[in-house]
Amino acid sequence: MLEKRLRREVAVVFLFYNLKKWSSGILEASKTARTDFSMCKNIVSVIAIILFANFPALANSAYDENKMLIIATKEAAPFSIKTDEGWCGISIELWQQICRDLGIHYEFKEMGLEEMLEAVSHGKVDAAVAAITITKEREEAFNFSHPYYTTGLGIATKKKNEGRWMSIVKQFFSGSFLSVVGVLSVILLLTGIFIWFFERKKNPEQFGEKPIEGIGAGFWWAAVTMTTVGYGDKAPVTFGGRLVALVWMFAGLIFISSFTAAITTALTVDELGSVIHGPNDLFKVRVGTVAGSTSEKYLIQKHIGYKKYHSIDGCLASLKQDNIDAVVYDEPIIRYLISKEDATELKVLENTFKKQYYAFAIPAGSPLEESLNRKLAEIIGSQEWRDLLYKYMGQ
Repeated sequence: MLEKRLRREVAVVFLFYNLKKWSSGILEASKTARTDFSMCKNIVSVIAIILFANFPALANSAYDENKMLIIATKEAAPFSIKTDEGWCGISIELWQQICRDLGIHYEFKEMGLEEMLEAVSHGKVDAAVAAITITKEREEAFNFSHPYYTTGLGIATKKKNEGRWMSIVKQFFSGSFLSVVGVLSVILLLTGIFIWFFERKKNPEQFGEKPIEGIGAGFWWAAVTMTTVGYGDKAPVTFGGRLVALVWMFAGLIFISSFTAAITTALTVDELGSVIHGPNDLFKVRVGTVAGSTSEKYLIQKHIGYKKYHSIDGCLASLKQDNIDAVVYDEPIIRYLISKEDATELKVLENTFKKQYYAFAIPAGSPLEESLNRKLAEIIGSQEWRDLLYKYMGQ
C-alpha cells in the first residue's frame, strides 16, 4: 500500500515538472513566433484539466471539513463496543481522537463484517472502524491506514470443571468403554456355551443340565480361566470339554492382553482427545468460527473442518452448549469477551498464532489517507494510547 502511494506521488511530481517545462517552452515559442499569449494559456489550461482528470486522488487531495462522514462499524469488543450511550472501545476512541484533532465530522453506521468491507470497497462509506485485519485480498479492494495494533488468532475451549477422579469415573460409562466390555462378554458367553455343550451330560454337578444354569456356570469358568485366576471349583472331564479348555487357555492369554489394552485406551482416549494445546490439535476436534473472518480463511487454508457462525457470540454460545470443541478467532476479542462473561466455563489458550495487524479501512484514493496516517502515527506513540490499551485490556 505504501509502495503504491509512493509510485503515484513520484508520477505526479514528474508530470508537474514536465508540464512546467513544456509550458515554458510554449511561452518562449509564442514570443519568438509572435503568437497570441492567450492561446498558450488555453493550451496549458487544457493540459492541466486532463492531468487532474486522470489523477482524481490529486484533485481531491483535501477533504471537505464540513462534510459529514459515514463510518461503518460492527461490534468487536474491546475494539468496538455498542452501548446505550453510543459506541466506544479501542478502535472507536482512537478514531474519535483523530477526528477531534483534524476537525472531522462523522457518524457511525452499524453493519455486518462482509457488508462493511463491501461498502468500503464501493465507496459507500468513508471508512470502516472496528477490529479489521489487513489482508492481501482486502488491499486489492480498498486501502488501509497504517496498522495500530498487532495481534494474532487464538483458540477458546471449554474448561473441565470436574476433578480427576470424577473424570475417570465418567469414562467408565463412556460408549467406547462399554463397547469393549460388551465384546468381551459375548466372547465369554460363546466359550461358556461350548464348554456346557460338552459337559452337560457327564458333568452336570459342575455345569448343570439346564441351559440357563449350565451356560451361567460355563460363563463363570471362561472368565476365571481367561484371567488365570483358576479357582478350581469347575473343571471339564470330557474330551470335548478339555479340548475347549486347552484352546481357551492359550486364546485367553491373547484376549486378556488385547482387551486390557483396549480398556486402557477406552478410558483415556476421550480424555486425551478433548485436550487442545494449539492449532495442530484442531484437526481432531469440532471447530467454530465467524463467517468472512480471517480466522475462517486460516481454517480453509489449513484444510481444517469447521462450522461457521454469523457472530463471535454465536460461536461462544455453541461452545458452552458442547456443540463444538473449540472457537478460532482474533485472540484479544475472545479473551475480552470470555473474561467479561464466561470466565468460569471457557478459557483461551495462552499461545497465539497467525500474526495479524488491525487498521482502519478506507476507500481507494480517499482524501483522508495522508492526514489520517500522520495523526495516527502521532497518537499511537503517545501516553494516551498506552492508557487506552490499559483501560480495555490491562496492557
